[in-house]
Amino acid sequence: MMAAIAAKRNGNDVTLLEKNEKLGKKLFITGKGRCNLTNSSDINSHINNLMSNPKFMYSAFNAFDSNDIISLIEESGVKTKVERGNRVFPKSDKSSDVIKALKKQLDSLGVNIVLKDEVKTITKEDEFVINDDLTCDALIIATGGLSYKSTGSTGDGYKFAKQFSHKTTKTYPSLVPFNIKEDYCKELQGLSLKNVNLKLLKDDKILYEDLGEMIFTHFGVSGPLVLSASSFVVDKMDDGYKISIDLKPALDEATLDKRILRDFDKYKNKNFNNSLNDLLPKKLIPIIIKLSEIDEYKKVNEITKEERQRLVRLIKNLELSIDDLRGYDEAIITKGGVDVKEINPKTMESKLVPGLYFVGEVLDLDSLTGGYNLQLAWSTGYVAGNSIY
Repeated sequence: MMAAIAAKRNGNDVTLLEKNEKLGKKLFITGKGRCNLTNSSDINSHINNLMSNPKFMYSAFNAFDSNDIISLIEESGVKTKVERGNRVFPKSDKSSDVIKALKKQLDSLGVNIVLKDEVKTITKEDEFVINDDLTCDALIIATGGLSYKSTGSTGDGYKFAKQFSHKTTKTYPSLVPFNIKEDYCKELQGLSLKNVNLKLLKDDKILYEDLGEMIFTHFGVSGPLVLSASSFVVDKMDDGYKISIDLKPALDEATLDKRILRDFDKYKNKNFNNSLNDLLPKKLIPIIIKLSEIDEYKKVNEITKEERQRLVRLIKNLELSIDDLRGYDEAIITKGGVDVKEINPKTMESKLVPGLYFVGEVLDLDSLTGGYNLQLAWSTGYVAGNSIY
């Protein structure tokens, strides 16, 4: 949609071919249906959040940044808001409003939109010929990757790239939940933790660390912190990866110990299993008690200093062993894709085939969560469309 808008603004005749019965199917489900359309941080932040080929994106981000997409959406009557971590959403919290804004732009410019039209063949002699009947002198491939096949992302772009002798790097599901070995995750299913610190570890080396939200599921863990952590292991997943969760990051061990002592004093005549309600979510208490190896029926005034300090260490370092990653059906994006060495970063045009362009997730570009991946799509789409005259 962005590539079509930019190309039409340049005075081209533009046809947008959409495999689905409506536009923006994948956009509709982003941000849990709220559409985290960009991140209002500066360009350096966008570059720093790129996991693959960050230097490739300098030109595109400078040509069309987060302010530009916000302006375009707001011009079409959709107000936006900025939330924690500079994540930008429509004020309405409806992704459908962002799709409507883009559709409004397409319609006002007169872009020819063809729905339910799957591209099966592309050939090129003097011009590109699509499905044996449509011809064009410039072609933009904006098919996405392999994540969420139900939205039409079935890897078609990689097939077309290979057909034109382009290399593609190995692809993996990314921004994806983890399967966890510990059984108690099932008991915690549905428990959402906010303002926790999560570390991703391999052999005690910290690979990723951030503060934010996560959720327990029937298979393990998910949520923004977990999804971002997955970007660091998708292409090298094996045994030995762990997650460490600090449930009380605002308190150091000594301060947390004092806090627990206060709670123990408050509940001094209670059993241990009835003394943690002020400190931890109800669902988590039985698991912490079990892992602490302190008798749940022990009176709190009988708990030793050593036992209490064991509890402190556990709350500051709840460890989970990663078993594996979930698949493409639950991955927000695909890591890997069309090799950017064969693409002009200033125009997104193929260096091998004049008039052929690749944009968005089909390229070997992926970012962490927070609106960064959609900005990749907007910026590359804009640059491609804006380069065609």
